[in-house]
Amino acid sequence: MNECLFCKIVTGKIPSAKVYEDDHFLAFLDITPVHKGHTLLIPKEHSRNILETPDGTLALLFPAMKKVARAVKNATHADGINMYINNEKAAGQIIFHTHVHLIPRFEDDGLHLWKGKEWYADDEINTMAEKIKREI
Repeated sequence: MNECLFCKIVTGKIPSAKVYEDDHFLAFLDITPVHKGHTLLIPKEHSRNILETPDGTLALLFPAMKKVARAVKNATHADGINMYINNEKAAGQIIFHTHVHLIPRFEDDGLHLWKGKEWYADDEINTMAEKIKREI
């Protein structure tokens, strides 16, 4: 993955403000943060997104995410923290290397999460549930 921005950060070809590193993961500050302390946690091994990340890596992801998220929350004195992953362009993914955004949040910071809608009519919810079950 010679052209992957995050792979270049992993190899040191591009500098970053690292906050955590172990054998499998690297965490560094986002250069266009939502709030100061906004951190990206990435696997060192390249995968396009979480849907293509090996299960072994995913098994190690949550412990690393918890460790880094707790540090970000404490260091920024945040009231909460968003942890999210965008998968594919339609979902907002810009860099196609698996990464988790760890964003410190503050009461009344003006950021809003999307609101759900009542999409389902009649028995559509059960039909959708069955479609998803068939894909698992």
